[in-house]
Amino acid sequence: MLSVEIGGLKLKNPVMVASGTFGYGEEFHGSIYDIAKLGAVVTKGISLEVRHGNPMPRVAETASGMLNSIGLANVGAETFVREKVPFLAEAGATVVANILGRSEEEYAQVARILEPCADVHAVEINISCPNVKSGGVQFGTDPALAAAVTRAVRKEFGRTLIVKLSPQCSDIPAMAVALEQAGADALSLINSIPAMAIDAKSRRPILANVTGGLSGPAIKPIALRMVYEASRAVDIPVIGIGGIMDATDAIEFILAGAVAVQVGTANFVRPGAAVEIIEGIELYCRENGVSSIRDLAGALEKGG
Repeated sequence: MLSVEIGGLKLKNPVMVASGTFGYGEEFHGSIYDIAKLGAVVTKGISLEVRHGNPMPRVAETASGMLNSIGLANVGAETFVREKVPFLAEAGATVVANILGRSEEEYAQVARILEPCADVHAVEINISCPNVKSGGVQFGTDPALAAAVTRAVRKEFGRTLIVKLSPQCSDIPAMAVALEQAGADALSLINSIPAMAIDAKSRRPILANVTGGLSGPAIKPIALRMVYEASRAVDIPVIGIGGIMDATDAIEFILAGAVAVQVGTANFVRPGAAVEIIEGIELYCRENGVSSIRDLAGALEKGG
């Protein structure tokens, strides 16, 4: 009933945990729940070299959401393969490695390191990164740049390739089509939205980096619209992300056209949220006579 397939990658259910909200799974496994219950674990963004991230404070609560400016801190690709993947494999997790870079070459190098590791079942490309060779413009705002990165990673990584779209893209359908044509097996969207928070007493930004990424329920209506648009522009699967706090939220994304979802901010609010959402989706399907998630995907009725 709950199993789905994304670019050849078979998931036992459509619920994944979003990159940057679950670490490498170590803090959750056992103490919170068995992470093998998840459709997939999407890891922290992995770069070519180790990154220490931005200075503190780098997380702030906002109305209906949170801001983060972690700065893509991670252990680097080689350490990830050597020290983090074995734990995930032993735990029985389906592993999706989120990857990032400052140039096409860096993305390709990370993919090249991950390719021999069979326990990395898929790659998710974070295209919300600045291209240092193009004056800092984000890959995710330019379909040509995003497609070039996708093609570069596709040459190095033969298994399932997902591209995570930036909400700053002005034309989501055009971006989706460009990435499908470049070789993406699936799309995930949306990434967090650039935003900021200010402390009126100190007259200073709350985050040390001034701005960060807004996530949580506040961005859900925006994410739903973009998932709806992307899913109708391409034939490849779409994975919905943005403010999914319970099973009803997840069902809404699936009705909008997503085949699977990623749970992010909810992991901080309720660490067991992802498993609760899996159970809630199953209950919805049983109560509504839904035999397959595929039958539900995109089954949105026209508004009245």
